[in-house]
Amino acid sequence: MFTSLARVLKTRDFENQASNRRIAPRREVDQCVGMIEGKNYPVENWSDTGILFAGNDKLFSIGEPKSIDLKFKLAEKVITVSHRGKIVRKAKNKFAIEFEPLTRDIQNKFQQIVDDFVTQEFADSQMV
Repeated sequence: MFTSLARVLKTRDFENQASNRRIAPRREVDQCVGMIEGKNYPVENWSDTGILFAGNDKLFSIGEPKSIDLKFKLAEKVITVSHRGKIVRKAKNKFAIEFEPLTRDIQNKFQQIVDDFVTQEFADSQMV
């Protein structure tokens, strides 16, 4: 009896972990906005696979393709990343876009954004 109960609990725990796994880690610390169809939307978080925006979810439909211009504020400049994706989730005043596969150029820009943040964090930690 205890063996079967333990097996059921272990299976549920594994299923919960599997459903919470992400392909790529989410980044919430970057100063970023996204422009879709000429309108700016604040970015809640992003990763190499997609992005979560704050904004009126009623303006979009699941599966709808979108072009996105992401503007990231780095330490010394603003970098723009233009890409495409499709709406995959909607919730109250939020919507998520899954990116199309990244080009090498976009991968490099995303890496530059992450590197800039890490460098800035290190520099800030050295200040007395």
